[in-house]
Amino acid sequence: MTDTTTDSPPRTAAAVTPAAGPRRVHAFRDDALGHDDATALAARIRSREVSPTELVEAAIERCAAVDPVLGALVHTDFDRARHRASWIETSQFSAPLSGVPSAFKDAVRVEGSPMRLGSSAVPANPALSDGPYAPLFRATGLNPVGTTAMPPFGWTAATERQGGLVTRNPWDTDRTSGGSSGGSAALVAAGALPIAHANDGGGSIRIPAAVTGLVGFKPSRGRHPDETFTAHMPIPIISQSVVTRSVRDTVAFLTAFEAGHRPVGVPPLGPVAPAPARRLRIGLVEQSPAGGPTDSATLSVLREAAERLAALGHEIVPSPAPVPPSFREDFVAYWGLLALSTSGTGRSLFDPDFDTDRLDPFTLGLAAMSRRGLPRLPLHLYRLFRTRRRFDSTFGDVDVYLNPVVGHETPEIGYLDADLPYETHLERVSNWVTFTPLQNIAGSPAVSLPTGHAPDGMPIGVHLSARIGHDSLLLELASEYEAAFPFARIWE
Repeated sequence: MTDTTTDSPPRTAAAVTPAAGPRRVHAFRDDALGHDDATALAARIRSREVSPTELVEAAIERCAAVDPVLGALVHTDFDRARHRASWIETSQFSAPLSGVPSAFKDAVRVEGSPMRLGSSAVPANPALSDGPYAPLFRATGLNPVGTTAMPPFGWTAATERQGGLVTRNPWDTDRTSGGSSGGSAALVAAGALPIAHANDGGGSIRIPAAVTGLVGFKPSRGRHPDETFTAHMPIPIISQSVVTRSVRDTVAFLTAFEAGHRPVGVPPLGPVAPAPARRLRIGLVEQSPAGGPTDSATLSVLREAAERLAALGHEIVPSPAPVPPSFREDFVAYWGLLALSTSGTGRSLFDPDFDTDRLDPFTLGLAAMSRRGLPRLPLHLYRLFRTRRRFDSTFGDVDVYLNPVVGHETPEIGYLDADLPYETHLERVSNWVTFTPLQNIAGSPAVSLPTGHAPDGMPIGVHLSARIGHDSLLLELASEYEAAFPFARIWE
C-alpha cells in the first residue's frame, strides 16, 4: 500500500506463481530492463543499446505492476526521474551508473520529497533541500524514481507501519520483506528496480537482503556520510549503502560513490579483485548469545556455505560468537536511548510539525523503557564502547567471520506488526535479530549473501564480516563465492 504519490504510472500485470503455493510476485520481462543487473544496464547505456528514458519508463511500469501487491513505494518522483533521464541522454554518460533507475529509502532528505522515516508522526512535508547523502548518491549516475518504505524510524526488522501499511516479500507475499530497508529490498528482488538505496543501524540492509534473496553490504563506519539528524548519536551506528542482485553491482556503486566522496577514518575501497589474493581463515559462528538458538533451516544453509568456502580452499574454523553475553541488553538500552531522543526532540530533528501523539507503540515503549533505565545507561554505554574498541582483536588469526544473518526463518506479515504491544514486539525482534547489530557498534563491514533456501523455497542468507576498513577483502570473498555458486533468481 502506498502512503503518498505524486503521479500515477500505467497499470500492468505482474508475474505470479499459481495460487496453490506461496504467492511469488515479480516484474521481470522482455523489456528495456530485461533480466540485467545495474552493471550490465550501465554498459548498455554507454554503448547506446538502450536509453536512460527507456530504462526509467520500464522501471515505472514495473513498479506499477508489483507495488499494488508489495506496498514498497511511499512516494513517487516519476516526472523528475524522466527529466533526469532526458538530461542524461544529452550528456556524455560520465558517471559510472548514469541512467540506471533506482530509489531512495525514506531515511534521507531529498529536496522536493517528504522524508517521514516510516512514521506518521513526521508530516509529509517536502524537504526544502537535500541532506548530505542524496547528491552524492545521484552523482553515481543512479536515477531515483521515488522513495521506499521503512518501519517507524527503522527500529524493527519488518517493514510494517501503523494502520495496516505493510511491505510484502516478493518470494511469498504472506511473508515480511524484512526491515528496515524492506521497501528497497522488495522492489529490487521483484525486478522493479536493479538497485536501490538502503541504510543499516542494526541489520537494516543485511536482514532485508537475506530474506529477499539479495546482496546487502554494510560498509565500514566513515565510508559514507550520515544524515545531519544522526550527528549527535553517542555511538554512530548508521551505514548508507544499497541492496543489489549481484556483488559486482555493490562494488560498482561503492566505487562510483568514492569518486565523489573521500571516506573518513578508513582507507579508500580501491580496486576490488574477483577473489582474495590468498586463502582465508574463516571463523564459523553458529549460535549467538544475544538470542535464542539458530533454527535448523538456517543452520543447514550456513553449513552448506561453509562447505563451499572450504571447497574454494579457505580454512573454516569453528569459533565462539565475538560478542559478550551482555550485548543484547546493552544494544536494546541504546536503542531505547535513540527512541527517547527521537520522541523528545522530533520537532527540531525532523519537522516543526512533528506529532508525538502519532508515535507508534514500539517507539513509545522503547522510549519509556529508556526513561526508566536512565540510571543504568552509563554502564550500557561503557560496555558498548568497550565492545567497539575491542572488536577487531576478537578476530585473532581469523580473517573473516561467517554466521547466520538472523536466527530463524522469515516470519509472516504481522509477526512484527507496528501496532503490537511493545513487550511482544521487543521479544520477537530480539530473538530474530541476534547477529547483525554487533557490526553497527563496531563500525566494521559486513555483507549478507543469498546462498540458500528454506524447505519452503524462501531465501536464507549468510553473513560475512571483517575488521573495520577491510571492506575490499569482504567484497573479494563475496565475489569469489558468487562466481563459483551463482545465486538463485526469483524468476527461475
